[in-house]
Amino acid sequence: MEPRWSHCGPLCLPRHCLLLLLLCGSGFFQSHAVDVEVKDSSNATCIYAKWMMSFFIKYETNSSEYRNATLHVSPNVTHDGSTCGNETFAPLLAIQFGAGHFWSINFTKTSGTYRGSIITFIYNTNDTAVFQDAKKRGPVTIVVNDTMHPVQLNRVYKCHHNESIEAENVTQSFWDVTLQAFVQNGTVSKNESICDADAPTSVPPVGNLTTASTASSPAPTTTPKPVEKPVPGNYSLKNGNQTCFLATMGLQLNASQEKPSVININPKTTHVTGSCGNTSATLKLNDSNSRFIDFVFLVKNTSANTQRFYLKEVNVTLHVSTNGSEILHAENHNLSMWDTSLGSSYMCQKEQTVEVNEDFQIHTFDLRVQPFLVKENKYSTAEECFADSDLNFLIPIAVGVALGFLIILVFISYIVGRRKSRTGYQSV
Repeated sequence: MEPRWSHCGPLCLPRHCLLLLLLCGSGFFQSHAVDVEVKDSSNATCIYAKWMMSFFIKYETNSSEYRNATLHVSPNVTHDGSTCGNETFAPLLAIQFGAGHFWSINFTKTSGTYRGSIITFIYNTNDTAVFQDAKKRGPVTIVVNDTMHPVQLNRVYKCHHNESIEAENVTQSFWDVTLQAFVQNGTVSKNESICDADAPTSVPPVGNLTTASTASSPAPTTTPKPVEKPVPGNYSLKNGNQTCFLATMGLQLNASQEKPSVININPKTTHVTGSCGNTSATLKLNDSNSRFIDFVFLVKNTSANTQRFYLKEVNVTLHVSTNGSEILHAENHNLSMWDTSLGSSYMCQKEQTVEVNEDFQIHTFDLRVQPFLVKENKYSTAEECFADSDLNFLIPIAVGVALGFLIILVFISYIVGRRKSRTGYQSV
């Protein structure tokens, strides 16, 4: 069995169950596709797969804080352990990459169909280039069920869109997947089975995306319509039956590239996941499998008896084409925003800007957030941002000045009236 690997040129972004996620590093990036054939002892192909894959991992540091790492498959991939299977063992596609990382999936078939079964992912926190200052060192194993729907035998499964699988602080994402297991007669089929997300009725609308023109031709006489203020969404997380995280915000993404893009997040099409903890909490927003935004909050001790929470990290991944063939990713792990007393909520009605990196910004509107100590499913007393408190401070001053001016006018009118009355009386 001689699996063949080749590496294609840069591709990009997101979705399905057999391989891949967000990519790493600060700023934007493009990943590389991997192309593999697993062959049996007679050199006949039994598994063919071409995919994009990446992993988003949350791990604990020596300072007991949590940090996010993004791990992607490097070019130096090996394939030890891949097998066509037999009556005893299921077919297995396995790869090893980087500093001790491993990923595999096995396949099953029943009643004329095949599907992915068990995914095993082992990441090694001894890889200090990825897991800086990790508290626990060594391999960590994650085992999950693949979410791939059954595919008819002798058909190639294809999915351009991204699908993510979350388990134990790890998000695995897969996109641009082309796969056929149980290849018949050693020949990859030309018949395709398309995932639901790629079907015409499932393609998310491309609304709320504004692209700046870079053409050299004269600009049209009509003025481009400005991007509207985003509609605020209400997002929440539960721990059992109890609400543990509340957030209300309008979100607008701004990517400054060759063709700058401004995107409003639609709360009606946004799926919410995340986690609640005593000292860290994460809100994950997924808008139609095209835009992924993570907000990470931490608790800090400012004195022996005082604790506060703040926004520590943001991670953003975008599909910037309708077929999911381009991905942008940006992240910032060193924020210190929305600082608020623990047990309170943070509120800012005015527009705020979260600088992810020099090319990417998140704008928030009508923001209110409480990631810790939510009681009775309601926000606690809000601590307002400086912009709002400044406005609230100016309003009574303005009202006071207006009233004072009105009093002065009344007083002047009274004096003028008195003088006129005296003048009239003396003339008589």
